[in-house]
Amino acid sequence: MLNSALGFEGAVSAPHRAAALAGRDVLREGGTAVEAMVAAAATIAVVYPHMNGIGGDGFWLIKRPGEAPVGIFAGGQAAALATPDWYAAQGHAQGIPARGGLAALTVPGTVGGWQAALDLHATRLPLARLLTPAIGYAENGIAVTGNQSRTTAEKLDGLRDVPGFAETFLPGGEVPAPGARLRQGALGKTLRHLAENGLGAYYNGPLAATHAAYLQAHGSPLRESDFAGYAAERVTPLSVQTSHGRLYNMIPPTQGVASLMILGLFDRLNVAQGEGFDHVHGLIEATKQAFIKRNAELGDHTHMSSPAQDWLSDDGLDEMATRIDMAKALPWPHEPKAGDTIWMGACDRDGTVVSFIQSVFWEFGSGLTCPETGVFFQNRGAGFSLVPGPNQLAPGKRPFHTLNPAMAELTDGRVMSYGTMGGEGQPQTQSAIFTRHVQFGMELQAAVTAPRWLLGKTWGQDTTTLKLEDRFDPALVAQLRDAGHDVELIAPYSDLAGHAGAVVRHPSGLIEAASDPRSDGAAISD
Repeated sequence: MLNSALGFEGAVSAPHRAAALAGRDVLREGGTAVEAMVAAAATIAVVYPHMNGIGGDGFWLIKRPGEAPVGIFAGGQAAALATPDWYAAQGHAQGIPARGGLAALTVPGTVGGWQAALDLHATRLPLARLLTPAIGYAENGIAVTGNQSRTTAEKLDGLRDVPGFAETFLPGGEVPAPGARLRQGALGKTLRHLAENGLGAYYNGPLAATHAAYLQAHGSPLRESDFAGYAAERVTPLSVQTSHGRLYNMIPPTQGVASLMILGLFDRLNVAQGEGFDHVHGLIEATKQAFIKRNAELGDHTHMSSPAQDWLSDDGLDEMATRIDMAKALPWPHEPKAGDTIWMGACDRDGTVVSFIQSVFWEFGSGLTCPETGVFFQNRGAGFSLVPGPNQLAPGKRPFHTLNPAMAELTDGRVMSYGTMGGEGQPQTQSAIFTRHVQFGMELQAAVTAPRWLLGKTWGQDTTTLKLEDRFDPALVAQLRDAGHDVELIAPYSDLAGHAGAVVRHPSGLIEAASDPRSDGAAISD
């Protein structure tokens, strides 16, 4: 099917074809899946800037044959100055602005995550080789995608006056049309600096000093010492055992635990057939239970009342599953979580599998863009609360993250890497793809392509309805409405349903990859 790939020498799935090709080429030259992902991550930061960039965060799950998966948490901490009182003194006692310098209050972590991932095992290719494709696209220009053009136009009112944004992303003062050439020369210079001086140069030295000065000048609490104090962390992923295998995801403050809870709960519902009412309704109701607990208790793990791994205990999931009514919808809504990002997966010929996600939170993040370096800074810190609770702002604290890369070791020996962008929709799309492919046997690409749903808000939507792509069977839509779901039909292949992908390594060594026709991406294998 369209966008799918099969091979034995390696595979990459990415929401932009240039990133997939950059990773594929590294695999062809003998690089590891991790090295391929660094090349893809740098490239997609250039060619898909509305969704991610090197001013944002990143998270990794990495599994080598015969070893347990390892996580890299590359989410940045809040600035030392960032307190509720500091924001009150700036005239923002009720909430943190979503755009501009005040929104840029956490250290960008993703570049540090690239280094932490490369440090796990011996590298085969020099860093300069991995960054070469990204440098070329930045200096020579990218062909703006329809997705970028459309998103820029939709979000322009909140971005056009943010310092640095217009001169970087609005050439000639206008939203670039699909196919227009967009050069990012300053970003190319920054990437060359990293290639020559190492990824650590992002956090120490002249580049960090330039960023800190620019951020301070435009109201951010970030300082050079915050950059110098940053380090990505190697972590043990959360996991849950199901009848289909052991599933893995990222630790708090990401919503990885919610993704695992949904699949753990659905596994207990004993649904026998996919694509019918029991499948879709069961996953939606499992999502509601997971989100209720997530919203009440999830935050930086050092500030949570109980460890997230405990949420995944058999007793806890058994009890929570009893709250699901398989005939009737639980009344909704709840507090939604925004956010946009990119997910990519890779596998090399040696069997190392990677699940990776990179984000600046909202489209173009804070919008604040340093003209000298071409880097725009995430607004992830806008997700902090200024009132007491697990997600209250504090110096050095990490905000709630919608980001969560997923991985599974299946009982039949397959290893599956999968994920999506889409903020609130990420756990929902993950559950749809996993159950379709693993539990109900749908071909991998078909599982990614099939119509999806979204409970709640994302991408700036105001409604908390259950949104269904209108490719669903009308009879199923009617059943969901009759059960009490507040259904809203959306366009087929809608961006609201996320941009997903998956990579599966079979025990035979066959590598299968799929990408989303909703995106500008590709799945490529050898």
